[in-house]
This record gives sequence, structure tokens and C-alpha cells, in this order.
Amino acid sequence: MISKLKRLFLVFALVLGIGVLTPVSVGAASVLDEQCQGVTDSSICNAKNAKPFDFAKTIINVLLFAAGAVAVIMIIAGGLWYVVSAGDAGKVTKAKHTLLYAVVGLVVAILAYAIVNFVVDALIN
Repeated sequence: MISKLKRLFLVFALVLGIGVLTPVSVGAASVLDEQCQGVTDSSICNAKNAKPFDFAKTIINVLLFAAGAVAVIMIIAGGLWYVVSAGDAGKVTKAKHTLLYAVVGLVVAILAYAIVNFVVDALIN
């Protein structure tokens, strides 16, 4: 039963993903071409001219931002656990490990952000 639910969920996610990623129809593109002539400050017209890697770069940046936010939250949680450990050696060790791994995660997220942006910008240009 569980495997059937997993398959159903995967099929649903795949269909939803394909539906989101389908390109604009040709008729709509020609209407946009007509409406966007001479317009420079419209987000719709700018998105129409976006390069293929821009979408991937945006998704990756959002995921890396989320990873960084989780790391910052874990740094705060580790600090709080350290403060309320009341000298218990096990709790202090757990808090120190949480802080260490959260800082490492934050550094990795920042480096990944820089590397992804560097590589995608090199591919675009």
C-alpha cells in the first residue's frame, strides 16, 4: 500500500513539474513580442528574454538560501541549548556539535552559492 502511495505521489509530482515547466505557446509569444516592443521596465518582458540557465540559477539560489536559513536557525538553537545545559556534559557536547555542524553548513551554503553563481554566469556569457 505504501509503495502505491509513493508511486502516486511521484507521478503527481512529475505531472505537476512538467506542467510548470512547459513553455509558453507560440500564439502567446507573438502577442508578447508585439506588446514588449520598446518596453524596458516590465518584468514580464524581461522574463520573456531570460536565458535557460536563469531559471535553474533562481531555483538553486532559493534552495541555498533555505539551507543557509536552516543553518542560522540551528546556530541559534545550539546557542540556546548551550546556555540552558546547566553544566550537564552530555548537553554541552550536543550543543557544541550542533554549533560546529551548523557553522560548517552555513560556510558550505555560502561557498555553494558563490560557486553556482560563478559557474552559471560563466555558462550564460
